[in-house]
Amino acid sequence: MTVPDSMRAVEISESGAPEVLVETKRPVPMPGHDQIVIRLAYAGVNRPDVAQRQGTYAPPPGASDLPGLEGAGTVVALGSGVSEWNIGDKVCALLPGGGYAEYVACNARHALPIPEGMTMREAAALPETAYTVWSNVIMRGGLQAGERFLVHGGSSGIGTMAIQLARSIGARVWATAGSDEKCRAISALGAIAINYTTEDFVKVLQEAGGADLILDMVGGDYIAKNLKSLDMDGRLVQIAFLQGPKAEINFAHVMTRRLTITGSTLRPQSDGAKAAIAAQLHEKLWPIIAAGKVRILIDSEYPLASAAEAHRRMESSAHIGKIVLKVAND
Repeated sequence: MTVPDSMRAVEISESGAPEVLVETKRPVPMPGHDQIVIRLAYAGVNRPDVAQRQGTYAPPPGASDLPGLEGAGTVVALGSGVSEWNIGDKVCALLPGGGYAEYVACNARHALPIPEGMTMREAAALPETAYTVWSNVIMRGGLQAGERFLVHGGSSGIGTMAIQLARSIGARVWATAGSDEKCRAISALGAIAINYTTEDFVKVLQEAGGADLILDMVGGDYIAKNLKSLDMDGRLVQIAFLQGPKAEINFAHVMTRRLTITGSTLRPQSDGAKAAIAAQLHEKLWPIIAAGKVRILIDSEYPLASAAEAHRRMESSAHIGKIVLKVAND
């Protein structure tokens, strides 16, 4: 398989609005030890890409300065120490960066086979979401069958994945969104939809008996509201702060109701930690996907050169499901 010396890519020319995303030429990356190089067909667009473009989320040391944390394509080069993949394998992968390009290098253990029955387009929008939801809802949050689960941002990529995963293991699911259209999409996935513009999610959950687990990416005043929404021994897992990371809460409620507050970020975690998540995904989530119990909702697709338009769509918050970039021309 012939690999060219240069590739099309979209870089962040400076921190700012979506128009700072510009098409450029870059050298094709070479695989390091334990790495593979993937010729990408599609790449997923995520909130951290927007934050990186705005200058508030720097890539970790050693990562590509190009945005893009997930994608799917074909393995075209193997670094030393790689034995689990062959040239020509079709994979999707969690990336340290560099996904807005025709070729990307990543740790071989962070790539996974395309799930049975899933297209390359869908698979490109899977890794960042799957790693995040599985590690926080299952591994960290410990969600069990029969428990009451609330996810905020229910129509987002994270939200739609979390709803389906929770339903697949037998949990009862509530999800918030800000429009009737989004609430209809949430309901279609099997969750009880809460329109936060017209309903009080605290009241809804309290009347249901309280949530056992809440997955939140909003932060701000939602943090105190989330704690009020939890049942005894409830858990709050924080994964982002769209409304800010600071809040005033009464820790007496945490003590007397035995609540747990935790959270995580994915990108800075070690290669070993991400590989451990990938192993669980392959063993436990991929069969659920193959059985048709979890699917990827694609909101919209843009060509790589129109990454700025994809970011505008993301920032509008009008999307339902995932936004993808079509990277390959063929």
